[in-house]
Amino acid sequence: MSDKPRLWITRKLSDATIARAERDYDTVVNHADTPGSADDLIRASAEFDAIIPCHSEHFSADVARQLEPRLKIIANHSVGVDHCDLPALRARGIAVTNTPDVLSDATAELAMLLMLGAARHAVAGDRIVRTGAWDFWSPAFMVGKQVTGARLGIVGMGRVGRAFAAKARGFGMDIHYFNRSELSPEDAQGATWHSSVESLLGVADFLSLHCPATPETTNLMNSGRFALLPQGAVVVNSARGALVDESALMAALDSGQVAAAGLDCFQTEPGGNPGFAAYDNIFMLPHIGSATTATRDAMGFRALDNLDAFFAGNRPGDLL
Repeated sequence: MSDKPRLWITRKLSDATIARAERDYDTVVNHADTPGSADDLIRASAEFDAIIPCHSEHFSADVARQLEPRLKIIANHSVGVDHCDLPALRARGIAVTNTPDVLSDATAELAMLLMLGAARHAVAGDRIVRTGAWDFWSPAFMVGKQVTGARLGIVGMGRVGRAFAAKARGFGMDIHYFNRSELSPEDAQGATWHSSVESLLGVADFLSLHCPATPETTNLMNSGRFALLPQGAVVVNSARGALVDESALMAALDSGQVAAAGLDCFQTEPGGNPGFAAYDNIFMLPHIGSATTATRDAMGFRALDNLDAFFAGNRPGDLL
């Protein structure tokens, strides 16, 4: 019997991550790559010392109450931890970590793709060319919204928000942000702070959401807040689906208050919102913000770094 800590990896992580895990731990990988159910998590807690889950595994308060004492640490393969009831897990003495920093650039790149694609009719343009329907041109054909020099509003200037702002500066955008507190001049890099979301929305020709999903931010963008945007604004969400009231977004698109949206996350995942399919001015991707090879390796290694520290008797660097 191995004297290494026993580890369950709930999803198919990168090859490099699995190789390192199998070297250093008594590792079992869910090669079927299906989400772990509540029953799976409870059963695993009797068999494993550690779990590396993804955002697809939900450690609710009810699940936390039923976890066996053997499980000592949950090393999330994600930055967001809204799938974990942290107080309930702490009450059971289970350490919880995440993987910050390493996915900021990949997610910011994807947010830029969403913003550009939404602004320049990427969905309709691709469809027209792909189906052979492109048989017309005019100066009025598919005129979009220019990004260069426009005002960009960012909600949440954490790591990803700042990485997105850095990329937006390359387009000469006038950057404004709402954050719980004003950034230092070094971090703000000339961006203008707004003390309320409402103040920010009034200047956001483009709006990009980069805040976590919490009870306070659920349906952050509702009908009232969409109405505060400049007419014809573009909305981007690469953070969490819970931030956007999807019915209110469709109503804002129908009225022209919002010209287009770029979405990488949805209230229902996987699957998304079937109603969005009718809108050529919604550019959608299936929650792949961090999906680059380099970032997946870095996320897996960060989770393993946290496990290594924990089992060496040290405080993990990303302990929550």
